Amino acid sequence: MKIRGKRSTEKIEPQMAPMIDVVFQLLIFFMLTLKIVEPEGDFTVNMPIGQSAAESDSPKPPVIKVRMKADENGEMYSMTIANKELFASAPGASQEEKSSNAFKRLNSEILNAIGSPGNPLAEDQEVELDPDYALNSKYLINAIGACRGRVQRVNGQARMIDYIKNIKFASPRPEEAGG
Repeated sequence: MKIRGKRSTEKIEPQMAPMIDVVFQLLIFFMLTLKIVEPEGDFTVNMPIGQSAAESDSPKPPVIKVRMKADENGEMYSMTIANKELFASAPGASQEEKSSNAFKRLNSEILNAIGSPGNPLAEDQEVELDPDYALNSKYLINAIGACRGRVQRVNGQARMIDYIKNIKFASPRPEEAGG
């Protein structure tokens, strides 16, 4: 029997210099294209744990209810707080302008409800968001931000002014529960 080729016993080592060059090029590329953004806000949403063992003696303030309705495309067409319509239909205004104005109104209504930021009586105040199932999530995020507070710039630095920390979602409606 004839052995065709003899395998060489030389060990092939990969070239490290080109690999290091590629890694440094990728590192420089990602460093140059990185966009540093400011944090948008603190969205700490407290989920309910259950009934507490001891109820406090002082009565809780009434829950502020915010209802948000969506069309079949998920776009918001109505937002109400305590049966007061916030989504005004301005002639010629785009959907983004209408919703932006509605969230500004929501923010001012929340401020009117609590009196002033940092009010100790507002610590127990709750906001209940009741969105349609099909509502686009960007409207939910904007609503949470509008209820949570506002950003104030002081000496070039952004500072969060807290309004309400207790934000919860309403139970799904029976007609929407199926999806």
